Amino acid sequence: MISKFQGDFRFLSNFWPTEVLYQGITYPTVENAYQAAKFPLGMSYTAIRFMKPGDAKRYGRTIPVRKDWKTVKVSIMEDLVSQKFRNSELAKKIKDTFPQDLIEGNFWHDLFWGKCFCPEHKGKGQNNLGKILMQVRERRINIMPLTGREVG
Repeated sequence: MISKFQGDFRFLSNFWPTEVLYQGITYPTVENAYQAAKFPLGMSYTAIRFMKPGDAKRYGRTIPVRKDWKTVKVSIMEDLVSQKFRNSELAKKIKDTFPQDLIEGNFWHDLFWGKCFCPEHKGKGQNNLGKILMQVRERRINIMPLTGREVG
């Protein structure tokens, strides 16, 4: 089990520098693009691409999110994480984590994207980011070697 996206597994973090595309704009990390996706349609969010990922995350907590955010946030994260692991170096790294469970362990009470290991929550959480990473890993493993196309 990998329960922290630190050290050798820091590349699993959404803060890892890998360019991803959202709404025709290139962002330096998944985190930056994800925070930009929160903005209501028509609002300018391009400045987020120039922020450090932690600053983008903090800024994303201060804005009113788009009305459909609860219904689209998981699919947006799936797309962005999938883009990140199209990078051949990162694709190899995530494949090398198989068959371990990937858990976005935290102490900041994120029970949606990860599992919180603080004394209060004791490892509870939905681990949606970990699940997305494991799905992406599975797709990377199932690339057909002769055609280079993904299975399914």
